Amino acid sequence: MAHSDLHQPPDGAADAAEDTTAATQAAEDFIADLKHWREVRGLSQKRLAAEMAYDASYVSKIENAQQQPTNEFARRADEVLHAGGSLIRRCRDYTSARSAPRAAHPPVHVANDDAGALGNSLLVRHEEAECRLADGIYHMHMRRQLYNASDVPVTRYLIRIAVDRHPNTPEQSNELYRHRPLTWEEIGLRAWCGDEELRWEAKHDRDAFKEVWLLLENEHRKLPLYPGETSWIEYRYTVGEDKWGRWFQRAIRLPTECLSVQLVFPAHLDPAVWGTESTMTAQAVPVRTAITQRDDGDQRIFSWSTDNPPLHARYRFEWRLTDPDAASEHVSPSERMRRLGVIQADDPALHEPCGLFNLPHDHDLARSVSELLTAFLHPLRAAHAFGKGIGLAAPQIGVNRCAAVVQAPDQPPLVLFNPRIVDASEETDEQYEGCLSFFDVRGTVQRPLRIDVEHTDLDGITHITTFEHAAARLWAHEIDHLQGKLYTDRMTPGINPVPVERYHGTGTSWRYHPDAD
Repeated sequence: MAHSDLHQPPDGAADAAEDTTAATQAAEDFIADLKHWREVRGLSQKRLAAEMAYDASYVSKIENAQQQPTNEFARRADEVLHAGGSLIRRCRDYTSARSAPRAAHPPVHVANDDAGALGNSLLVRHEEAECRLADGIYHMHMRRQLYNASDVPVTRYLIRIAVDRHPNTPEQSNELYRHRPLTWEEIGLRAWCGDEELRWEAKHDRDAFKEVWLLLENEHRKLPLYPGETSWIEYRYTVGEDKWGRWFQRAIRLPTECLSVQLVFPAHLDPAVWGTESTMTAQAVPVRTAITQRDDGDQRIFSWSTDNPPLHARYRFEWRLTDPDAASEHVSPSERMRRLGVIQADDPALHEPCGLFNLPHDHDLARSVSELLTAFLHPLRAAHAFGKGIGLAAPQIGVNRCAAVVQAPDQPPLVLFNPRIVDASEETDEQYEGCLSFFDVRGTVQRPLRIDVEHTDLDGITHITTFEHAAARLWAHEIDHLQGKLYTDRMTPGINPVPVERYHGTGTSWRYHPDAD
């Protein structure tokens, strides 16, 4: 809901005031989207600025409305955050509103109230977050025990609701929500303070995310949280499975003493859950405490908790669901990979060469990509038996950078940055390969039995590593991905891949002659 001054503008100033309001709103829209995408990608202001090659303070000035966004800034931010053109459109709207005739352009002031009305003077003694899937609807229930450590009453509390059905392909998500936006009616937001139901006001209303002020009041009375007092705030909302991606994230915006998360799924879907933790200095490491699970009737419940999580940490939980009754509808192998977040061969991103890391300058970015690639292996292995080993390249998860992970049979995962083949044996062999981005078929490819791969470590030091047999084939396949090639590009012309149903080597190792070099 918009707020406006109570006084009437002077004669002749109505148009200017109207134009200023439009420009102010457009600026707030851009800032809200920038914060949203930065949060989704888990980047601090400093890291975003570094990846955009901007001064460290520039993003902060943009978000605090001390600096006007430029088209170039919007383009670079959209590219780095993989926002699918959203930031470019917001900046275009802002530029149009700012240049409207007779418009006045005073500095736009946006309060830095992301953490609520009083920032860090509010403490969370305990947060309980539950995500429950039932009949195709996700039901969210959040409870927070707030303590007012300030010397003034708290009268409102900011919450966020965000959805992303296709987190690895933002253009696809943007297209979905542009035509089928998230609505207040389907969310059905309700909130309480103790037993008292609360009023709420929309702060930002976007196609894929909402920011809402929970007002500590209702039609009967005011319910301020006074200094030194503690109170439970809770709220509920729902989102359909068609708009909610298979992930759930908790961001620590206020000092928090205890965080607990519960995920509840129908047991017949055979759910599997994993979680990662990211902070301003490290990203996508497995959560440090175990996720427990138990069955309760026809439900499977996953529980996780941690004490004293660091400020600005983000905990992301993802899941895989397998419906045993879905065989009749025949979900293809490639569609299963797509649902797990692997980009498929019809996406142009897989046919473009990847950008190199500038190491050690890109140390933090490279490390985060490495952790993300490794984290992806767990759900992939849970969905399929990879007897020949498994590989995954960064572009297959929407990251246009030269990094890949390979886990050869009976070996731990290995991530390489900027790998390229500098030498290969003359001796080759031809065997069947599969590809996570082209999983409905298998095809025969001629590969060297040995390759020498040059790559760079996080400190910028260049190494050359020799791989043989299965490892050589796996790494040659992934390096092709980084150059924008699929294995089908290397198949003999006129020889087509065979459908996976006719391939009998799933779960078995490649075979090599014992005398092979």
